[in-house]
Amino acid sequence: MRSAETTSVLVVGAGPVGLTLSLLLSGYGVEHLVVEAREGTSAHPKARGVSARSMEVFRRLGVEADVRRAGLPASHVFFYRGRDLVDPDFTRTGVTGPPAGEGGAQGGVERTPSPGLICSQDALEAVLLRHGRERAPGRVRFATRLLSFTEEADGVRAVLEDRAGGARRTVRAGLLVGCDGAASTVRAGAGIAMEGPTGLGHFLSIRFEAPLGAVVADRASASYFLTAPGRGGFLAVDNDRHWIYQHPCDPRDGDLARLRDDHRELARLVREAAGLPGLEVTVRDTMTWRMDARLAASYRRSRVLLAGDAAHVVPPTGGHGMNTGIGDADNLAWKLAAVVHGPAGERLLDTYQDERRPLARQVIDLSLANSRARAGYRIDDELLLTARYRSAAVVDGGDDGGGGGHQGGAPLDPACGRWDGGPGARLPHLRLGPGAGAASTLDLVGPGFALLTPAGGDVGAAWRRQADTASAAGLPVALRPLPAGAGALGVAAGGALLVRPDGHLAWQAPRPPADDTHLLAVLRRILAAPAPR
Repeated sequence: MRSAETTSVLVVGAGPVGLTLSLLLSGYGVEHLVVEAREGTSAHPKARGVSARSMEVFRRLGVEADVRRAGLPASHVFFYRGRDLVDPDFTRTGVTGPPAGEGGAQGGVERTPSPGLICSQDALEAVLLRHGRERAPGRVRFATRLLSFTEEADGVRAVLEDRAGGARRTVRAGLLVGCDGAASTVRAGAGIAMEGPTGLGHFLSIRFEAPLGAVVADRASASYFLTAPGRGGFLAVDNDRHWIYQHPCDPRDGDLARLRDDHRELARLVREAAGLPGLEVTVRDTMTWRMDARLAASYRRSRVLLAGDAAHVVPPTGGHGMNTGIGDADNLAWKLAAVVHGPAGERLLDTYQDERRPLARQVIDLSLANSRARAGYRIDDELLLTARYRSAAVVDGGDDGGGGGHQGGAPLDPACGRWDGGPGARLPHLRLGPGAGAASTLDLVGPGFALLTPAGGDVGAAWRRQADTASAAGLPVALRPLPAGAGALGVAAGGALLVRPDGHLAWQAPRPPADDTHLLAVLRRILAAPAPR
């Protein structure tokens, strides 16, 4: 076995969640290593819906434009229902809010500068991997399997295996994050249980090529749900030649293994479901998957944390599973960075579970309800924009810094009617200038804490003293002035908003505190920072 390699954070799993976490850690200057048992990125489209909140994360990372280029055009973000692909009595509906690229406005109010889109997981992973390797050369390694890990006094010792040659190496990491899916090796090694039902549905996913572009030209959609007597549904990869057919199956069927190898029979199933007996079909590959609705009993055990499907398995009915995982990465990355770089105490990591687990519970419940809805369900592009966190990393108590976090209510608003901001909520989007290309308030976020204030003159100078005092004590915060009209954010004329690196409001004050050390005290509280000597 080779000598031990060291890193601050070891990430296991290089799917969308692990790769997003890598990009975020690179942006925060955190040394890390990502390992993945697969030989490369996903060859199967798998998850495809990228929600508005995920696109806002990609906007902050500077990869939004590349993700949009890899996805379907906005005009295809619709959902078809019919007996087959040629049903003359089909229905076609859009997502909640407009399709991606059409402004993200609902009821005349623009909620986000980065509306969601359809981008298949194989294409998304390729984009994220390219940027990840550019920002952390040599730190994303495929065909590398986690065999085991043990906790030590100051970190985790992991044993990795090179799947090509069988060579083993040891990596010592300060923190370990499992982004390794529903069958997580990290979760099992940490002894964390999963709770919830399994086997709610079983499907055979058939990836194929067929000249269907002209067939669906007048009904182009992202997903094609088949109504009785049709079974399953079609997922568009490019709405032209590349497709997925989701065929319901019974795992107890002894012929299922044979069927997966019988391309002629698979092609027949595709033709029958499409309603096109003469369709030319070329089957590329298949995979089987099971619908579960499960949640980890804990997101953290000491120096080991879980994210994505390792922490929650969400029914795909609604398209929130991958997006919830991307949100995990966004929430966790800045907290890891604060702990690794020193200002924060390890208790800050407890707020990751406090904030993300209740949200995942609600997402699972909503998705489970969707799976049982006979009349269909709506696709909520903006649901995750309404997240409001409650934890010790949020101070909800006005200008005195009191309170321990916003109390009461669900973390998400399914009616998408909550846009008022406030501690714990996402910073509301507001254009900072005329025209569609103008910057958003969201562009004022990161990479550290930001103090947003419209104040000038003496009040502005008072907030500058607050920010300078905190920075001088080793807790840097960027003071960013807001232009006139920013009152729509709910900040008073002389007040300020303290925004976390993930874009959620940590604290709100109507006026500068009299004591120049008040902001410093608020930051120490949020970060669970040890008391100064």
